[in-house]
Amino acid sequence: MRRTTRARTGLSALLLAASLGLGAAPAGADAPQRPAPTPASDSAAALHALDAAVERTLGDDSAGTYVDAGTGELVVTVTTEAAAAKVRAAGATPRRVQRGAAELDAAMAALEAGAKIPGTSWGLDPRTNRIAVEADSSVSARDLARLRKVAASLDGAVSVTRVPGVFQREVAGGDAIYGGGSRCSAAFNVTKNGVRYFLTAGHCTNLSSTWSSTSGGTSIGVREGTSFPTNDYGIVRYTTTTNVDGRVNLYNGGYQDIASAADAVVGQAIKKSGSTTKVTSGTVSAVNVTVNYSDGPVYGMVRTTACSAGGDSGGAHFAGSVALGIHSGSSGCTGTNGSAIHQPVREALSAYGVNVY
Repeated sequence: MRRTTRARTGLSALLLAASLGLGAAPAGADAPQRPAPTPASDSAAALHALDAAVERTLGDDSAGTYVDAGTGELVVTVTTEAAAAKVRAAGATPRRVQRGAAELDAAMAALEAGAKIPGTSWGLDPRTNRIAVEADSSVSARDLARLRKVAASLDGAVSVTRVPGVFQREVAGGDAIYGGGSRCSAAFNVTKNGVRYFLTAGHCTNLSSTWSSTSGGTSIGVREGTSFPTNDYGIVRYTTTTNVDGRVNLYNGGYQDIASAADAVVGQAIKKSGSTTKVTSGTVSAVNVTVNYSDGPVYGMVRTTACSAGGDSGGAHFAGSVALGIHSGSSGCTGTNGSAIHQPVREALSAYGVNVY
């Protein structure tokens, strides 16, 4: 996977069945009917379609896209008038910025080489035309000084913010899906050649080869693949005959149908559904994020402001009817201001050659 400001991901995906404790309802006579797509869902799909079209057109001629908080329009950062003209022709709003993709890529490479410190993360924030770095409370004063020194050498391309809490994978003991004495959440149902699977976080599937829906219960699936660190996704093959359906559990008696998937866009509103904090809301604050967990880095992630907690790992990040990613971890949550990080889902779908259903 490319580790540049332009590394992007996303494909369609569906949530696991509520009857198995995994965040969605089973198919059958008692399952709620799928709701019709809402205008918000249509709007999210249209935003992602435009973002994908602009990316195909511009590639590295753009330093990133974001959603304008005031207008809701897609803004595309560019460094030349020729690129701006292409953006207007595509139906988006151009914004001239100082730093192009190459300079921001170089800044990320410098951080990777000189400031790979556990408890830090960095990613592209096109709203500020910078690489936004966060350092959690575990980063020592000495390491913070080293981080700031590297940032200062990059001619304003990097901002550094100290954040409370500690970046960590969010596994816990409890309910939902169980394996290796730990609890996680399931994200998306997928299929290949008629065989059904679900996706979850790789740091979860690293823990166990078998998974159940209750603590100490009968196995519902066996691990078929896992990837952590570097990535954070895993796949489990169903061993039950239950006909699982694919809607996101909104934990209010309702469900969100998932019709497609796409890359997260900075500034867009998202929701996270997980077995601990249920459904929380936030916005995307950075893309192509590197997170330096204590047991290894993960790349190409997405940083959001949604709240999360232990046990939410593997849950779903989505916007309306659009699936976005698999929950990885956070540095905690203060009130309604969180730092939930997700693994974009397309990489996992591609890695395992599976499709949603």
